[in-house]
Amino acid sequence: MFDVVIVGGGPAGMSAALALGRVHRSALLLDAGEGRNAAAQNVHNFLTRDGTPPGELRKLGREELAAYPSVRARTGTVAEVSARDGEGFRLELSGGDTAGDTVGGTVGGTVEGRRLLLATGLADELPGPPGVRELWGRSAFHCPYCHGYECTGRRVAVLGTDPSRVRLALQLSRFAAGVVLCADGRPLDPEARATLEGHGVGVREEAVTRLEGDGGRLERIMFASGPPVERDAVFVVNVPRQRSGLAARLGCAAFADGCVEVNEFGQTSVPGVYAAGDMARRASVPVPLAAVIAAAASGTVAAAALDQDLLSADFGLPNPFAGAGR
Repeated sequence: MFDVVIVGGGPAGMSAALALGRVHRSALLLDAGEGRNAAAQNVHNFLTRDGTPPGELRKLGREELAAYPSVRARTGTVAEVSARDGEGFRLELSGGDTAGDTVGGTVGGTVEGRRLLLATGLADELPGPPGVRELWGRSAFHCPYCHGYECTGRRVAVLGTDPSRVRLALQLSRFAAGVVLCADGRPLDPEARATLEGHGVGVREEAVTRLEGDGGRLERIMFASGPPVERDAVFVVNVPRQRSGLAARLGCAAFADGCVEVNEFGQTSVPGVYAAGDMARRASVPVPLAAVIAAAASGTVAAAALDQDLLSADFGLPNPFAGAGR
């Protein structure tokens, strides 16, 4: 019986495991090895680690966790999860690799934890034109804070016409060599068009048929009519979804966009179940935060709340975080 089982080995999960290890809580970190940012070349906006490849950041995190004897890690997925009779949760594991498995035993099996932290993250659906998947994370992006700086002095396109896309095009125009908003056959508000063109942002109305490039590098955008436009990078609309169905199976409350609802301490609507990282957000936050450093911070906060939760249970003390609103 672990104090905490953490499902998800990305920045949120590893940060939580680190904080729990430092207060000698027994924690099991389960990692399916499916990071959202795996396609990206580098992690950005992470102080002291700006520009680090995602795989290297995971490697460094695992190395740091190895220094804490109460933290164990294994690669694999959770097939089933259920509440135990009494306190805690039972997880049925599947898949994975026993090499380097600090839990021991065979692949799969059952583990139990007094508390559960979900850090399974989001996955991105890419409804954009043909070619976007081959460019994703290399020259097709969605977040200006993750990849905007790398577009400095480059030719950039933004796909879409809703107000957030217009805002993004104007934001990028501050440092890109040239920005074009591609309406992709959708109507564009005349006032928005005037604002864009008044600040040097071009507009292409035709439907986008495909993105062309080589080796992950965008070269041109093709349209249903009219000439192609040469670009170095494109910002597309992504649709994030839950990578795992565990939160839904446990009955955790969620928002319309699928994000798990938590309070500022990572507590979900299900007692004993916490969530951290981009898969969860507070009601006061309108969209999931995609920044790696934000995910790491949420894991640390959730770990502290988990430790206090367990401390209260162990010593019969009032839980300072009990009843905190989501």
